[in-house]
Amino acid sequence: MAKPVETPFPDPGTLLPGATFGDCFSLTLQGHDLDAFETSQRVFGRTPGWIRGLLATRNVIARPFGLKAGSPSTQREGKQIGIFPVISRTPDRVVMGMDDKHLDFRVSVDITRRETGEQDVSVATAVKTHNWLGRTYLATIMPFHRIIVPAMLAQAAPKSV
Repeated sequence: MAKPVETPFPDPGTLLPGATFGDCFSLTLQGHDLDAFETSQRVFGRTPGWIRGLLATRNVIARPFGLKAGSPSTQREGKQIGIFPVISRTPDRVVMGMDDKHLDFRVSVDITRRETGEQDVSVATAVKTHNWLGRTYLATIMPFHRIIVPAMLAQAAPKSV
């Protein structure tokens, strides 16, 4: 199977107006007819144990600073995937995200079909910080983000029967 790679995301403001940070990782898959919502559920609906541990640590550290902590236990069918509320969805794109007093973020899962029958699955992240705490938080989580997003994206391929 192909490995996720970082790809250009020249204007994160297209995903979140005013965003000051953006990145994108993509993966090319063959032999699947992918739907963005189902793919988003595979990517973000299952969290490996090592990532759950990092997120639990993040929530304990971030809570005193007033940063929101998403909870998979509050999922509502079609309204949330993993810890992320769904903002919009089409067959080829799902946008998730949250706004809070320190920063706003959006995550999109996009499916691009190629004439060869392959499909590119992309996960783009855009962040708009509001204050020094948001900027500090973003700088602190970036090394983890760059490891976690490709690991989650690797789950995009449907399981073979």
